Amino acid sequence: MNRQYVEDRVSVLIPVYNAEKYITRTLESVLSQTYKDIEIVLVDDCSKDSSEKIIARYQEVYPEIVYHLQEKNGGAGVARNKALELASGRYVAFLDSDDMWYPEKIEKQLLLMKKKNTPFTYTAIEMIDEKDVCIKPKRNIKEKCDYNYLLHNTIIATSSVVVDRKYFGDFRMPLRRGGQDYATWLMLLRDGTVAYGINKTFVKYRVSKDSLSSNKFKSIKQVWEIQTKDEKICKILATFHVMCFVFNAFKKYFM
Repeated sequence: MNRQYVEDRVSVLIPVYNAEKYITRTLESVLSQTYKDIEIVLVDDCSKDSSEKIIARYQEVYPEIVYHLQEKNGGAGVARNKALELASGRYVAFLDSDDMWYPEKIEKQLLLMKKKNTPFTYTAIEMIDEKDVCIKPKRNIKEKCDYNYLLHNTIIATSSVVVDRKYFGDFRMPLRRGGQDYATWLMLLRDGTVAYGINKTFVKYRVSKDSLSSNKFKSIKQVWEIQTKDEKICKILATFHVMCFVFNAFKKYFM
């Protein structure tokens, strides 16, 4: 499908579900960007808290905010796909509703995209707890990432990604309940495209109380399923990739 995008606009895609605790800080971090041609697309996945009211107050002041309420809860992947449908910008940036950006994030990534002629960029992150306290400083990243490297590494944080739709077209994320971000990065890099990273902290990535326990075991299963089913990789090779993935994830959170 060919779509016309606003050439220099960055559409920030934020799935929202019961985000009242953090959404104000998340929105403020986007509105504080030094790059100004930004559209904020929030898709509410049937929140049961006051997220809608908080967003409505922002809409009264900032016309660049687009809000959509889903008819039924479908998960973050479905919400992000709706946001992709609604977004008007050539560039799309992904942001979770509890994470935050540093002010120069978008500006620096667009400069890198032009310098390297790349349609896919990401940045380093730092980890914060539920009270915004830094619990792990900058996680160093590799400044180039291709498909093969991504098969065994957790290098790309969702809230750090900016993608050029003029290059990739009107793509959608694979419809899976979990791991849709990882599946998407593999899908976009499958044709040999190389993503470039900025090894500087531009994202505050929030780690909740249960992030280091059962959710990590679920993510391992998701990686296995994505590689064997979506990417059609043989089980022996996928097993090796998953072992590397687990080791790299362990380093990410504990080293």
